[in-house]
Amino acid sequence: MSRHSRNRKEKKEGFFKKLFNGLITLCLTAGMLWGLQAYSGAANLKFAQVSDVHFMQNSPNTTFKMIGESPRLLDDAIEQINEYNDIDFTIFTGDQIDKSFEKELRAFLPHLENLHNPWYIAFGNHDRCVGGYLTTLVYLDMVRNANANFKFKNAYYSFVPKKNYKVIVLDNIITDEITSNGYIDEVQLKWLKKELDSSKNDTVLIFMHVPVVEPFASPNHKMRNGSVLKQLIESYDNPIGVFQGHYHAAKITQHDNVLYVSSPALVSYPNAFRVVTVENYKDKVVFNFEWKETREKTIQKMAKILAFSGSIYAGEEKDQSGIYEIKKQ
Repeated sequence: MSRHSRNRKEKKEGFFKKLFNGLITLCLTAGMLWGLQAYSGAANLKFAQVSDVHFMQNSPNTTFKMIGESPRLLDDAIEQINEYNDIDFTIFTGDQIDKSFEKELRAFLPHLENLHNPWYIAFGNHDRCVGGYLTTLVYLDMVRNANANFKFKNAYYSFVPKKNYKVIVLDNIITDEITSNGYIDEVQLKWLKKELDSSKNDTVLIFMHVPVVEPFASPNHKMRNGSVLKQLIESYDNPIGVFQGHYHAAKITQHDNVLYVSSPALVSYPNAFRVVTVENYKDKVVFNFEWKETREKTIQKMAKILAFSGSIYAGEEKDQSGIYEIKKQ
């Protein structure tokens, strides 16, 4: 065999060897990726929960709410949320505004245009008033016009942020009497049951204003049929996180596969919000809570002075940041 033929044969064999090795590497990589996906089951999810902003323009502070500073506190929270590049959505869990006037909602919404991720809302008892103009329909219409991601026509709704996750937003605000108590009617309970029935293999995140599990006892603020809702939620075996506001207090309580999370108020001490990462594994779901306080420290110091008991609202360290696991059945 000539030298030229031998070189051509060696080059040909080298090409096929490289091709074979490349295919082996590609198959191994695909296998590893498949294995990781099978282990985790789904992508991680990260969201911010901001509660009880009580936004008002040109208003003085009240007994313990820094309402006069609410625009600055809101802008600071939005700025901090935007520093993350992996937040999937932000949700405001009620009392976005302090007085249910259209002008206040109209002033509140442009601030949210600065958020770099999709945002959603749950109704609070301050967001609507009995017999007032700012009804549920008007409120939702204004939110839809300001938010391209918000397509919902009901005060309670659901969506899928990522595969194997279900977000459910409830409306437990009483609209036919002046009260700070909450309630969910039979129509919404039946709707919720259907949503939970269709999500038994998912990690479910439920958001509402009035808590199912109170961070502290308050008969004038509690949910009147909270035990009914709690029984329904705890009748399911999949991982469920329930995120609440209203009491302006931080508290995390775990009941088997259900995690009840009461979040602080932005408008009152500790002037904080949460960033939550949910990690989905084959055999468990891990909730990682990150506590975020306002950078407006002068406002926070004043809010602490006005608070009846700062420790009640701030909670213990385990109620702020921490890691909680839910085993999958």
